[in-house]
Amino acid sequence: MLDVRRLRLLVELSQRGTLSAVAEALSYSPSSVSQQLSQLEREAGVPLLVQAGRRVQLTPQAELLVSHARAVLDRLEEAEADVARSLTDVGGTVRIAVFQSAAHAMVPQALTLLRAEHPNLRVEVTEREPDAGLFEVAARDFDLVIAEQYPGHTRAHRDDLDRVHLAADAIRLALPPHPTRLMPRGDPGADAMRAVATGMPWVLEPKGTASREWAEQLCRDAGFEPDVRFESADLMAHIRLIRTGNAVGLLPDLVWAGEAPSVALVDLPGHPQREVFTSTRLAAVARPAVVACRDALVRASQATATPADG
Repeated sequence: MLDVRRLRLLVELSQRGTLSAVAEALSYSPSSVSQQLSQLEREAGVPLLVQAGRRVQLTPQAELLVSHARAVLDRLEEAEADVARSLTDVGGTVRIAVFQSAAHAMVPQALTLLRAEHPNLRVEVTEREPDAGLFEVAARDFDLVIAEQYPGHTRAHRDDLDRVHLAADAIRLALPPHPTRLMPRGDPGADAMRAVATGMPWVLEPKGTASREWAEQLCRDAGFEPDVRFESADLMAHIRLIRTGNAVGLLPDLVWAGEAPSVALVDLPGHPQREVFTSTRLAAVARPAVVACRDALVRASQATATPADG
């Protein structure tokens, strides 16, 4: 009989690529992971790993086992969900991965709702970039992820995760609070973009992020290259730089969490919006705790209205 815990280690290795990554994710030592996988090889009666330089690779037989092991783990998760649905109270622990502005805008209100309606439910929230959060939900590090997608960008389809729309989040040009000298006559969006292209530095998120790629393409479509002097994944830092007149940038409405903006906001051409969505493993879709968290997040997002007047 194959041991389910060891099978999970094999699944983890197929996802994370190295024994050290598996050990770190599961709080094991690399030697312990190696010993457990060696025991799984003895149980299976076939080689599962081959050495490839400093790394190990899965054999074809291991890949077959991974496919079956994923199905087993999913069935166990579905069984847990069925048992939970038979109870009248929603409890247990839900681990949520969330990107910064959603954590700022939606999560506090959602937690308030959950605490009032499901006092026995423990919710753990960790900030993660969307790509990392999606991977870690698939890897069972988290139960739910709040992620984003920018206009014109697509994400690779994952057969093991669902995707549920949560909110449409407008993105606007952000200028210092009194930008009269910057603001041209005519089309406020495209003209404002061109007006601030010279003489004002930009703050954008780090290179390689979807938001950075989208922002740079937006500027190029408007006919200029942004003078990016500040890079930060922290949108609160963006706001401070813009508010103090040290930069201009692009901000999503979620950063205000329903409060009055402290910078001048200008609608962009085409009124672009990013999509905010949640994802979980297909096996966890019906889990009452996940359903409750999603419901609370929907209500929290609906309650977060941003008075962005520009």
